[in-house]
Parts: sequence; structure tokens; C-alpha cells
Amino acid sequence: MLDAETIRMYCLQKENVTEGFPFGGDVLVFKVNGKMFCLLALSKHPLTFNVKCDPEKAEELRTEFDAVLPGYHMNKKYWNTIMVDGSIANKLMYGFIDSSYDLVANQKKKKS
Repeated sequence: MLDAETIRMYCLQKENVTEGFPFGGDVLVFKVNGKMFCLLALSKHPLTFNVKCDPEKAEELRTEFDAVLPGYHMNKKYWNTIMVDGSIANKLMYGFIDSSYDLVANQKKKKS
């Protein structure tokens, strides 16, 4: 089962990723190109993390897995909260992080 440090190291090995605590010491935020792609709730038990997701895929995952919930304190259309409770394979959870990173890293800049 994944732990906070494993998730942290996985996120940090990606290109152009920074980490910080913009919301206080309990939530570690990972950004790519200055935009959030993963939020790790360090004080939650079981451990949880939020990832961005295609809206249709987000709904599909919530239906398929009890440990995938609408994004806590996030836009629930685009974000899921993943509970690290052992019910989802690590490989799949890494895939959730990868998809979120790709979505955010490949976003087009909005025109002013």
C-alpha cells in the first residue's frame, strides 16, 4: 500500500514539478507549471490524495471504486479524492496521478 513519502517521491520525479504547503501544514500540494495536479492530505487516515480528472472519467471511477470520491474541497466535476485503503492497486493509483499530471501539464494557457 502506498504511503505519503512514496506518493511524494513519485510526484517529484515528474518534469517541472514543485511542492509546497499553500493551505497549511496538513496538505502537501504538487504543481506542474504553477498549477495544482495532486494534493496529499497528510493528516487523514486512511491517507487520501486529490487528483484532477476528465469529468466523464471522474464519474466512472467513482462508480467503479468505493475509495474514489468527489474531490474534497475541490471542483467535484474535475477532481477526485482517492482513499489509500488497499482496495485499489498501486499501479492504478499511480495512473490516476499520471493522468492528473498530464491533464494539467498539457493545459493551454487561457487567453486574457
